[in-house]
Amino acid sequence: MTHVIWENLKTDFLKLPDTEREWEDIVSGFERKANFPHCLGAVDGKHIRILKPAKSGSMFFNYKEYYSFVLMAVVDSEYRFIFISVGSYGKECDSTILKDSTFWQKINDGTLNVPKPRPLHENLHEELPFILIGDEGFALTPNLLRPYGGTHLNTDKKIFNYRLSRARRYVECAFGILANKWRIIHRAIDLNVDTAIQVIKACTVLHNFVREKDGINFESYQNIEHRQEQETTPMNRNVSSRGGPNANAIRTSFTNYFVSDIGSVPWQAAAIK
Repeated sequence: MTHVIWENLKTDFLKLPDTEREWEDIVSGFERKANFPHCLGAVDGKHIRILKPAKSGSMFFNYKEYYSFVLMAVVDSEYRFIFISVGSYGKECDSTILKDSTFWQKINDGTLNVPKPRPLHENLHEELPFILIGDEGFALTPNLLRPYGGTHLNTDKKIFNYRLSRARRYVECAFGILANKWRIIHRAIDLNVDTAIQVIKACTVLHNFVREKDGINFESYQNIEHRQEQETTPMNRNVSSRGGPNANAIRTSFTNYFVSDIGSVPWQAAAIK
């Protein structure tokens, strides 16, 4: 049954954007709702708890010290999944899972028709690429921005981290909504791994289906958002923050924009105290 749900709904309700217009709609949503320009989506991995599969060794044993496989997802500002990859071993890190995905390959080879680089604002001249945003579990690249690491950050870097966390919370909220709606995710799934993967794929496409048909229960969504905003410091998962000179220059340009008169928001200085 879960396989039938997935096969019948995925084309209409979990289609990866592949036109410039579709990406522009997503970008507009993040800029309007989270004040983060050029954002193609928020990415993160969620560990789906399972009982230890027979003869699996330690492959499914994750850094949180339980058995799992990973739901890797990219989410838009409407809490919809625009890409998922389900079933990677729990011991694998988010950065590796993303870089092995078809989505990452398509982003890098240009087949998704992502808009070409342009300035962050009409009054600026520096052209910057459209990017994904993630937490410290991901490596910094020209296509993906992550927070600055460390505890002794200057004000500009703290503001960047705050602004990124506001946009990144959409993927955390989407996971929270998914788990609250399909409560099998709250416990260890007692199925063989292949069947459990099909269950999670069905849950994600049904999440998008319900979101499309019923809209948002704003009260419950805002409660989940509020909880996520209290956790603005990402977990350090020992992924290097070194992204090379190009990636670092891009992050610096976003940082400079967020602290400028054009790109700042009135409450950001108070938010980082």
